[in-house]
Amino acid sequence: MINYFPRDYEDRSKTKKIEDLQDGEQALIKAICVSRLSNIRIKNGKTMQKLIVRDDTRTCQITWFNQPYLKDKFYLGQTYYFYGRASVKFSKIDINSPVFDSIEKKKNTGKIVPIYCLTNGLTQNAIRSIIENGLKEAGEQEETLPDTIIKQKQLLELNTAIDQIHFPDDFFKFKEARKRLVFEELFSMQLALLSIKNEYNQEKNGIKFPKEVKMSDVIYNLPFNLTKAQLKVLEEIDCDMENQKPMNRLLQGDVGSRKDYS
Repeated sequence: MINYFPRDYEDRSKTKKIEDLQDGEQALIKAICVSRLSNIRIKNGKTMQKLIVRDDTRTCQITWFNQPYLKDKFYLGQTYYFYGRASVKFSKIDINSPVFDSIEKKKNTGKIVPIYCLTNGLTQNAIRSIIENGLKEAGEQEETLPDTIIKQKQLLELNTAIDQIHFPDDFFKFKEARKRLVFEELFSMQLALLSIKNEYNQEKNGIKFPKEVKMSDVIYNLPFNLTKAQLKVLEEIDCDMENQKPMNRLLQGDVGSRKDYS
C-alpha cells in the first residue's frame, strides 16, 4: 500500500477571502456560521442542507445534498474551514458539497491533500485512511540506496521520501520525494539491465565467423554506392561477427537509407 503513490494533489493549505472567490475555482475559506443548518426537502424524497457563513468581507451560502447527518456538525457563532468549488452568479456566492473542518481540527483542510486513482467502492477519504494506517503499520523501511549515492545525489532518505510523497508538508518536499523515488526506480532498472548483460556475456557464446569471410563481396554487388557512415557501420558489424561474444546491435537509419538491404 505504501508504494501506491498519489496521481495528483490538492493544495488546501491557503485560505481565500470570500469576496475574492472566482466562479468555478476550488478554494479554501475560513468562515463563521451566521445561521443554523437548514434541512430542506426537495422532490423524490431527497433533501438539501444549507448553511450561511461569513468572513470579514462578505457572506456565502454552503450547500450539500442528502446529508441530513450534518445537522449536529455546525454551531452558530463557531468558525470552520470549508474547501470546495465556488459558484459566483449574480453577485451571489455558493460553495457546493465542500469538505470541512473545525478550527481546532484539520483533517481535510489546511494542508496539501493527495489524490489517488480509485476503483469502484473506494473513496478518497477511505484510501487516505488506508495509506495512513499502512505507513504506521509498516514502520521504518530499510534503506535501499548506499549512503554515498544519497549524499552525492543529495537525495532524501527512503522513509522521508515515502512520507512526503503521500502527505507532503509543501510542494518543495513533494518534488524532493519524487526525485528520490524516480532516481531509485531508474537506478534499479539500470542495475538489472547491466546484470542481465554481464550474465549473458559471460555464459553464452555467439557464432564466431572466420576472418576470411568478408562483406566486401556482397557490398560490391549492390546496385548503389554506400556512404562513408554506412561503410563504417558495416566494418564494426564485421568485427563483431568475428568475435565469439554475442553481438547486440541496433542498426538505425533514416527513411530511404536502404535498411532493407541489411
